[in-house]
Amino acid sequence: MKREIGWDAISRDPESVVTVGTFDGVHRGHQAIIEYLQERAEAQNGPSTLVSFDPHPRAVVHDEEVPLLTTVAERADLLEALGLDRFVVVPFSDDFAQLGPTAYVEEVLVNRVGVQEVTVGYDHRFGKDRAGDVEDLRALGGEYGFSVDVIPPQEVDHDVVSSSSIRSLLREEGAIERANDRLGRPYRLNGVVSRGQGRGRKLGYPTANLALEDARKLVPNLGVYATRVTLPDGNQWGGMMNIGRRPTFDEMDVTAEVHLLDYEGDLYGSFLSVEFLQRLRAEQKFESAEALVAQLSEDEERCRTVIRTQA
Repeated sequence: MKREIGWDAISRDPESVVTVGTFDGVHRGHQAIIEYLQERAEAQNGPSTLVSFDPHPRAVVHDEEVPLLTTVAERADLLEALGLDRFVVVPFSDDFAQLGPTAYVEEVLVNRVGVQEVTVGYDHRFGKDRAGDVEDLRALGGEYGFSVDVIPPQEVDHDVVSSSSIRSLLREEGAIERANDRLGRPYRLNGVVSRGQGRGRKLGYPTANLALEDARKLVPNLGVYATRVTLPDGNQWGGMMNIGRRPTFDEMDVTAEVHLLDYEGDLYGSFLSVEFLQRLRAEQKFESAEALVAQLSEDEERCRTVIRTQA
């Protein structure tokens, strides 16, 4: 797959069959669009091309925090695994946000990316203030010589799948299993192991403190989670992750730390990939370190059961 990230990396290909959107999460709804895009690309004998944006448009237009389900690198890896031919990432800036629908289509899709056909979701909007809709895109296609296909909403268990709904499930509820179902895979955090205060080791549960590779990445709701951890050598270990402030010790900073079951060794400086399987419980404050250890023992047993059933 060609990865064209940033204006200087984009090379025009007029045979491209294009879909456009942030595609944060590359969830099951996105996957259906990619599958259809590939069918159209094969029929038109052109490269299947996804045009995405970074940073997230809402972060620029509305100056709001938009936690990412996938970093650009993660998005690229997922799309490549799906068989996409070409991944284009357009830098989204204040100036870019001022492009009207016609200017956006002409300057970006036609002249910069190149396009013979566009495939978009039913609710696709584009241009300044999201003024353009699917009918506008069809009209512009007639003017600039490309066709437009529209895919209806994609549902899971009668719910429309969206990145926003998945963010809500993870951030507000910690509903890992429901989020994973909509993603079509376990949610993941990646990062490098940094030094913490060593409290876990003193309690008999040494943890690897994860410094996230991208600070914009969404961290699930506070609590204890059953996870699967991939080490740099590719080996996988069951893990029990805590996301929280460690209220038993009156700490306030949120940390993401994972205890690898049955692992012995030094992980400082190592890059870990953590897949979330199930939320075991919410964060809570204990009367003593002994009470916390007793709960951690129960958490560990539940964690091992979850990992066995999802092996």
